[in-house]
Amino acid sequence: MIKLMKYLKPFTISIIVIICLLFVQAICNLALPEYMSKIVNNGIQQKGIENSVPDVIMKNEFDKLMLFIADEDKEKIRSFYNFLDKEQLSDLDYEEYLKDYPLLEESSLYELKALKKGEIDEINLILGKAILVSLDISENGFTLLPDKYQALSGLDPFLIISNMSAEEKTIVMEEINKKIDQLPESIITQSSIVYIETEYESIGIDTNKLQENYIITFGLKMIGVALASMIISILVGFLASRLSAGFGRNLREKVFSKVESFSNTEFDKFGTSSLITRTTNDIMQIQTIIVMLIRVVFYAPILGLGGVLKVLSTDISMGWIIAVSVIAISVVIFILFTVTIPKFKIVQKLLDKINLRMRENLTGMLVIRAFNAQKHEEEKFDKVNRDLTETDLFTMRAFSFAFPLMTLIMNIATILIVWVGARQIDSGSIMIGDMMAFIQYTMQIITAFLMISMAFIRLPRASVAANRIVEVLDTKPLIVDSTKSKKFLKNFLGNIKFENVSFKYADADDYIIKNISFEAKPGQTTAIIGSTGSGKSTVVNLIPRFYDVTEGRILIDNRDIRDVTQHDLRDKIGYVPQKGILFSGTVASNLRYGKERASKEEMTYATKISQAVEFVLTNPQKFNYSISQSGNNVSGGQKQRLSIARALIKKPKIYIFDDTFSALDFKTDALLRKALKKETKNSTVLIVAQRINTIMHAEQIIVLDKGEIVGIGSHRELMKKCRIYKEIALSQLSKEELI
Repeated sequence: MIKLMKYLKPFTISIIVIICLLFVQAICNLALPEYMSKIVNNGIQQKGIENSVPDVIMKNEFDKLMLFIADEDKEKIRSFYNFLDKEQLSDLDYEEYLKDYPLLEESSLYELKALKKGEIDEINLILGKAILVSLDISENGFTLLPDKYQALSGLDPFLIISNMSAEEKTIVMEEINKKIDQLPESIITQSSIVYIETEYESIGIDTNKLQENYIITFGLKMIGVALASMIISILVGFLASRLSAGFGRNLREKVFSKVESFSNTEFDKFGTSSLITRTTNDIMQIQTIIVMLIRVVFYAPILGLGGVLKVLSTDISMGWIIAVSVIAISVVIFILFTVTIPKFKIVQKLLDKINLRMRENLTGMLVIRAFNAQKHEEEKFDKVNRDLTETDLFTMRAFSFAFPLMTLIMNIATILIVWVGARQIDSGSIMIGDMMAFIQYTMQIITAFLMISMAFIRLPRASVAANRIVEVLDTKPLIVDSTKSKKFLKNFLGNIKFENVSFKYADADDYIIKNISFEAKPGQTTAIIGSTGSGKSTVVNLIPRFYDVTEGRILIDNRDIRDVTQHDLRDKIGYVPQKGILFSGTVASNLRYGKERASKEEMTYATKISQAVEFVLTNPQKFNYSISQSGNNVSGGQKQRLSIARALIKKPKIYIFDDTFSALDFKTDALLRKALKKETKNSTVLIVAQRINTIMHAEQIIVLDKGEIVGIGSHRELMKKCRIYKEIALSQLSKEELI
């Protein structure tokens, strides 16, 4: 899989943009629990009051609070407030303040300046403790004061404290702080909220409106953050899909280009059906995992790590629940990996077999029907199909077991948090919103881990597919151009010479052809004949280097064909294969494989020689007549004639006809050979044939038997001195016809 990552290089900018967007999306998602916590804690429970620092307070209450604040903190707190008095304010300012604070007409006030969050946090606990003490003394008298002051319960405790000496006040405050420090900070804050709410109502502030505004403000923030997260998610999905599609396109192009460079040896190694599966299904598997990796592997760690940092920043001691949940999910994933990875490898191989069976059946459908072998083929296909189904079912069942188990773990984690959190809420350690936020952070952490796990669950199958693609891309074709390639001479003749040529397939023990030597000269027709399996097609397939010789060498114009580029070599050859092959398109597009810019006149001339002009020009669409896939809408003979026309339009110096005339009737065969003789009079022509009447007029006939030359010469010469040739000839024609 790692080897294929280099093909992501063109998409580097897109990946960077996606990572940045995912980072922003993670921040948005991590902000939502905090906003929800603020709405529940501050908006609902605390009536829109965030902390123990009042925005405005009456002077006499402010002075009371100062009694319970250390001298070193008093000046700091006073500096954070503006003093509002109707005698000191201008008429304009007084009217403005009076709208917000109706009590200003009767009492002086202190208004909080615009402070930074850090400054508010600095004085929050100080004022919270002072408010708690003031509130308790107001309601309960001397209960917080040392025991010796309990007898003075009939007097004003604030007056007593204000008249204490500095030393005595210090002792009293130490006693009070000992009692207050035993309380959780949340209790101190909540107690302060009650005091501040009462103070606001006394000043004339609408606390209901304050609460409503707070909830609406943070509600809108939550909606905005959620919308931003949604938009980013859509954008990331769009970019990831484009990246994946582009990656798949480039990879398919690389695989296709590589396959085009393969010789027949590599095709034999992989098999056509396997190469199709690798180019389609395997690359699709990789595309899918690329999208998942980009969207999950980059996003999930940011979300998970952010969730952990958020949890650690709180005072809630429930991190063990997250740890236990993650360990439990890890065990499930490990077991799943162990069980499914071997199965994924089997699945891809079975897909190859399915493609092979489908391809064989579709190609040989007529033969299957002719022999009533449908039942047999169905059984063969059914076996492979059942094997694939059972293997797929096994992996899917494993996943279907894993997902509910993971969901159960998440739900158990939620129950544990609620159970432990409820006890902490009851003790006053945390607030309801804190517990709700912790649940969401826990779900985000576990979900991030699950997302990574799901990506890695799919990774084995993608890894198998990637290895199969890499296997194709890393395969070095046996037939390659020489690093010091030479060019053919300008006055190219096309003289072909085989010198002691032998050939055997890779990893095979037996030679297909052995010690073949002959010369095919320009202006002459060299025919090759022999029994089935004698090596006729192998001999001519060595000339365009579909295979390379195992021993010996092939020369064209006294130049070893391995010393020139494959492009230059094949550019000189007009090749017509044993089986006529046409490509989907039109008659014209197929003919122009031979010459890209061939004119209508050139195409007409080539079809006349190949005896294809009749069925081409009588068609209303003529050269624009559509050819279906594999040329299935034309007959075998028509395919062959168009294949011959495609080679003729190229006007090469070397023609190779590999049993090309077998699909033609005798009349067409005779007319075609007569026209070809005139057209190819200056070219080297090699014909592989089964029919004697096709080759009996050739200047040179080579007879093969079991991969060796057993006769070479003209028709008359071979009839006299070659027993095998004579047997073949007499099996097809009478003695009179052979004269």
